[in-house]
Amino acid sequence: MSMTRSLQRGYLLLELVLFIVVTSVGLAGILSVMNVVVKSSSEPMIRKQVVVLAESILEEVLQKEYADTDPGGLPGNETTRATIDDVDDYHGKTQAIFSDWPEALSSYQAAITVATDDLDGSGRVPIKKITVTVTGSGQVISLSGYRADY
Repeated sequence: MSMTRSLQRGYLLLELVLFIVVTSVGLAGILSVMNVVVKSSSEPMIRKQVVVLAESILEEVLQKEYADTDPGGLPGNETTRATIDDVDDYHGKTQAIFSDWPEALSSYQAAITVATDDLDGSGRVPIKKITVTVTGSGQVISLSGYRADY
């Protein structure tokens, strides 16, 4: 009678340990990448918020008259949004003039500058360049627009 040895099939303990180590390293790599993605996922929203804020301020300024509509008024009296009547009145203003500035946006700062510009160098068309700079949450956005005397 001959004894035949049956072949055993299976994995060695060393193979199983090696599989666990390789899988763990791969999983740790994937989780670290996900951690970075989750941390920076709010940046686009914050950037969009800063851009929208700057756009709304710039739009408000551009809708004002080019020149002072009340030249007989006292200069420097135009310190609130209700009394501002032309583009130049916004020069040097900050978010402080916006009384309806939401509390949720209190970490943002805005600065407005108005300068006379001559786009073509001829001086024929008077133009004012309005620049609105909004900073906050590590974001700085500067938007510019032009207001012509037409």
